[in-house]
Amino acid sequence: MPAHGKDLRIIIVGGGEVGFRTAQLLDERGHDLVIIESDPERCQKIADAYVATVIEGDATLPDIFQQAGPETANVVAALSDDTLANLAVCMIAQRLNPDLHTVMRTDAETGEAHAELVDSVIYPQRASALLAVNAVLSGDVRSLEHAMGVLDIAEVRIGADAPAAGKRLTEISFPKGCLVVSDVDGSSIAGADTVLEPGHRYIVAAEPEVVQELMRLLRG
Repeated sequence: MPAHGKDLRIIIVGGGEVGFRTAQLLDERGHDLVIIESDPERCQKIADAYVATVIEGDATLPDIFQQAGPETANVVAALSDDTLANLAVCMIAQRLNPDLHTVMRTDAETGEAHAELVDSVIYPQRASALLAVNAVLSGDVRSLEHAMGVLDIAEVRIGADAPAAGKRLTEISFPKGCLVVSDVDGSSIAGADTVLEPGHRYIVAAEPEVVQELMRLLRG
């Protein structure tokens, strides 16, 4: 499972729309990313965006997949549009590192058929980058809404060792462009005296350019 409160090392297989957008969101959160993609044009687009290390090749070939360093990774997210290839990648990943958290994109026809073989399954109708991010992060930060150029609204669990843990909002130097929305029990709007209790969840909103800094304050 992913290490809570720490930047993760994540391997994404498939640099199409879902994989690339997932990488962008995870990069904003401060995680270390490697994308394996077989299409040279997509590889160039990803490289130009500076969101991840790019490996060109077929990830279902163990020699290619091993170039991504699965032995030091926390998560593999197989997000190509080929369900069987995604399953093969997850199986290879688990063989090379049994501790890897595996996320697999599947299709409506296949459904839950492979759910017992991987940790998380996402479907094409819902296979947005948001759901992939939520599956990768395994619950500590759950995006509620995100689109290019608009606020990132997320439910965040405060890390035990986070700089903001145990402090009132007035004691925390938040970056400009972010806001803690809910109090500790989610029943009212956060105020100046709201204390960010470790282990509890809060709704936060942030402009895309300050998400990474905010997550470090809240997650550690």
